[in-house]
Amino acid sequence: MKKILIVDDSLAEVKLMQSVLQSAGYFPVTLQDARQIEAMIVAERPNLILLDVVMPERNGFQACRELKGHAEFKAIPVVMVSSKNTESDKFWAQQQGADGYVIKPFTAAELLGAVQRFV
Repeated sequence: MKKILIVDDSLAEVKLMQSVLQSAGYFPVTLQDARQIEAMIVAERPNLILLDVVMPERNGFQACRELKGHAEFKAIPVVMVSSKNTESDKFWAQQQGADGYVIKPFTAAELLGAVQRFV
């Protein structure tokens, strides 16, 4: 079973993504504090990370850039999941190393499509 790490500070968004992924046969693990991503990756070894952009302390762009710059974590696909929906937001995510981008609010099909592209 493929493990997906969901990183989002909104509990409602976490629960929604968790439900969609579980119903499709994935094993979601969740985290609401982006400062703990590396520790969670070491502990859980996810196949993919779904990462919100707007979070306190450490935003998704920062986290993605740091993960992709780290030899141990750079091979894990990162899909940004955000309400930031301009072309410049998507471009900036790509520049930080993001592998995909899903705009909130999303449908289950949109989220699963992004996940299936990378796992």
